[in-house]
Amino acid sequence: MTDSPISDSPPQDAPAPDAPLETAQPEADQPQTAETKGAKAGKAKAARPPRDAAFAVLERLFQLYPKMFGARFLPLKLGVYQELLAAHPEDFKKEDLKVALGLHARSTRYLEAVAAGHKRHDLSGEPVEDVAPEHVHHAIMEVFRRRQARSKEDLRPWVRSRLVVAIEASGLSRDEFTERVNAKDELSIAVLDEAFAELAEQTAKREAVRRAYEASGKTPEEFADMYGMDLKVVKAALKSR
Repeated sequence: MTDSPISDSPPQDAPAPDAPLETAQPEADQPQTAETKGAKAGKAKAARPPRDAAFAVLERLFQLYPKMFGARFLPLKLGVYQELLAAHPEDFKKEDLKVALGLHARSTRYLEAVAAGHKRHDLSGEPVEDVAPEHVHHAIMEVFRRRQARSKEDLRPWVRSRLVVAIEASGLSRDEFTERVNAKDELSIAVLDEAFAELAEQTAKREAVRRAYEASGKTPEEFADMYGMDLKVVKAALKSR
């Protein structure tokens, strides 16, 4: 397929599926008869890994909903699993669909969409609701960890700036946001503290710009020109009042 985002091999970002409850033990060396070969083939077919079936499901989802399972990933609305089962009972088995959606939602591209603050979308690609702040925070931290593991560059400035945006978008106070995300590990707590410190600094700078502007008696354009500031920065500071 030319445009399908589904590859024949599992994406490197996707976590391995849970190990099966029972694993086959190596069989003792013995002569291979037609009967034993046939039995082994039957077992292999019956024990097809869940991930193989999941990729077939993802391929079908791409065909049915290219806006949501195509080249661009967007956060899915809550309850989409039940909606898909109800709409396509002949296409999907419950467990295969569950595994497929799990792989999709744990992929780096999907997490990047959540981390970017995009809204949840329905199957037709229409935005329907915000992603909860704690889910955005989780996605930001997971993307950061994956990127940092592959990069020699310190990516803390990126994660701080992304957290600042997420905190502002949530509309929550520091205590409320901290309680919602419930960060427990040392790294998450540290970068969240850094993000709040950066946000406080930005807020103080915007307040200083607003006060200077109000005292100047100038238009935003004149004020920006007088102080050599970017007009967009001035307007953003005034808008945040």
